[in-house]
Amino acid sequence: MKRKALFFWSGGKDSALALHEMLKDNKYGVTALITTVNAGSDRVGIHGLRSVLLDMQAESLGLPLEKVYIPKDASNEVYETALEKTLLKHKKTGVGSAVYGDLFLRDIREYRERQMGRMGMECVFPIWERDTSALAREFISFGFRGVVVSVDSEALDESFAGREYDLDFLSDLPRGVDPCGENGEFHTFVYEGPIFNRRIEFNKGGVTLTDGRFYVCDLTPR
Repeated sequence: MKRKALFFWSGGKDSALALHEMLKDNKYGVTALITTVNAGSDRVGIHGLRSVLLDMQAESLGLPLEKVYIPKDASNEVYETALEKTLLKHKKTGVGSAVYGDLFLRDIREYRERQMGRMGMECVFPIWERDTSALAREFISFGFRGVVVSVDSEALDESFAGREYDLDFLSDLPRGVDPCGENGEFHTFVYEGPIFNRRIEFNKGGVTLTDGRFYVCDLTPR
């Protein structure tokens, strides 16, 4: 019998690649996606992604999505309390694992392991420590398509926001910027690929500077 697992879904390429791996794994069965959402804006953190686009992804994936709403600028205690309440609800149904698309940020992995450990749940990291240059190209070669929705102005200029995540984008990245944006340089929204039943249709809006630092390209459902 497969172990029941929750998948922490961001809507971006690392999540898509990690879920792609999990759906091939006979050891685990993903029962639902889970995402934390800003309660005031109904958007995903610094991605600035409208949560309705997550709904469209989940529908195309054929998996239920549970959004955990967190107040803006909430303390870590508030965040953890809200998340643990949701996780414990799923644990009562037999879920014992939490899956993440993290690549190499050790402190974040250890934090997640401590948090899940308090609830007696294990963490699974299907793409942990994979070479990010190779992984970026795998994403493209597998037939995934994504758009860059947020860039950190300290790493990239405004022109990168709203671009397709493709080979041209990778070749234009400045030296020192991780090709998967694992240091927070940029974030993506995946709208097509082998794990989806159909393409997610959206319109691309303007780019705005948020929090004085992040260039966000606003996407709306089509």
